[in-house]
This record gives sequence, structure tokens and C-alpha cells, in this order.
Amino acid sequence: MRRSVTFFLQLFCLLAFATFGSARAEPLTIVAFGDSLTAGYQLPPQEAFPAQLQDALNARGYDVNVVNAGVSGDTTATGLARLDWSIPQDADAVIVEFGGNDALRALPPEAAGKNLDAIVSRLTERGTAVLVAGMRAPRNLGEDYAARFDPIFAEIAEKHGALYYPFFLDGIPIGPETVLPDGLHPTGKGVAIIVERILPAVEQLIARAKAS
Repeated sequence: MRRSVTFFLQLFCLLAFATFGSARAEPLTIVAFGDSLTAGYQLPPQEAFPAQLQDALNARGYDVNVVNAGVSGDTTATGLARLDWSIPQDADAVIVEFGGNDALRALPPEAAGKNLDAIVSRLTERGTAVLVAGMRAPRNLGEDYAARFDPIFAEIAEKHGALYYPFFLDGIPIGPETVLPDGLHPTGKGVAIIVERILPAVEQLIARAKAS
């Protein structure tokens, strides 16, 4: 009888270990949710932000799957409208990158803030780890517009306890090697700069997702 009990206990432990091990073996799913800067406007798929980010994370030993949920032309409003079908419920983490098109169209910063607040709120309510990527208004819109627009990303991240990266396009020099002829979108080399600079924040996002 004791042998039978011991056998079943050993079998249970082996099955439990195997189940736990297989669960841990699944890659972490990170959704890059944004506009053309995320989607990879006029770039081959392998040069877009999600693909380059995944390559960089894999090179550092992270087992992740970075999903490209970027749509060129999206504003904060259209991003909010497609959130539920763009981001699966089982996503572990989301990088939220919106706002550039709102500013280019001089849409009210208050409306952009309300939309971003709803996006981040709905994601955090799911228990999803969130990194908010900030954007800056074009300075030709005036100091008042920039003063109302620029702070919304940090404020929303703080409100919901999300991680915050101040400026998605930080560090990209203006030139043909890093910026497309439209003067707005990065080339593959420009995206590589984005990835290099945002990588520490994404590593924090991964740590937070694993801890949740």
C-alpha cells in the first residue's frame, strides 16, 4: 500500500512539474499597438518596429513574440475603436504608441488624452502590463498646443500605474539614412535607433508581465 501511495505521489509530482514547465516554456506575447510608426510605414516587414524589437529581445535571451498591431493613419480614437479585436485577451504586455496623427491633424489634445486614458484603462483592467510611448506635438502648432499635448502621455501612465517612455522617436537624426523622404517616418535604420533606446523600458515591461 505504501509503495502504491509513494508511486502515485511521484507520478503526481512529475505531472505537475511537466505542466508547470510547459506553461513556463510558452513565449511571452507583447503587442505593439499603434499607428504607422509601429506598423512600419513603407518598410519591409522585417524592418518594422515589432520585428526589430523581437530580434533585439531574442538576442538578449528573451523568449517573446512581438505582435504588430499597428495601423497606418490611426489616431487615438481609431486605436480605441479597434482595441478589443486588435489585442487578444491573453496578451501579456502591450506597448501603446499613438498620438502622432492627432497632432499632425491638430486635433484637440484633450480628446487625445481621453482616448489614451480609455485605452490604457481597459488594458490595465485586464491585468495586462502596459508601456505608454510618448509623442511630441509639431512645434509649428504653437506653444499652447504643445503645452497641452506633450504631458498627456506621462499623466496617463502615472494615473494607471503603467510604464512610460517619454518620446518614441527620441534620438533619430534627421537625414536620408534614418528618415524617409516624407520627413515623418523612420527608415529601417531609424527604427533600429528606436529599438535600441526603448529596449530598457521594454525589459522592465517584460519583468512586470512575468510578475503579474
